[in-house]
Amino acid sequence: MDAAALLVRARTRAGLSQRALAEAARTSQSAVAAIESGRKQPTVATLERLLQAAGTELVAAAPEHAAMLRRSRRLLDVLQLAEALPFRREGGLRFPRVPA
Repeated sequence: MDAAALLVRARTRAGLSQRALAEAARTSQSAVAAIESGRKQPTVATLERLLQAAGTELVAAAPEHAAMLRRSRRLLDVLQLAEALPFRREGGLRFPRVPA
């Protein structure tokens, strides 16, 4: 994934505008727009700062670990969603009897 796509994805997942991300990362909105459009390539330090401001981090991984990282992030998203859902248990679990 290139820097532009990575930054757009991180920013939109965080629900931030380009301006809000720029302010959090101590840079300009025009710099964020230039990186996201691919007109400008950020340094590693700049990309790390922008991603951190969006609530994520840059992790270098071998290609064979990339799929595992994607699955672990998806699992984390699902678990966080499950924690956010209201939970109410009434009585015991109900299920049909299985004939022996």
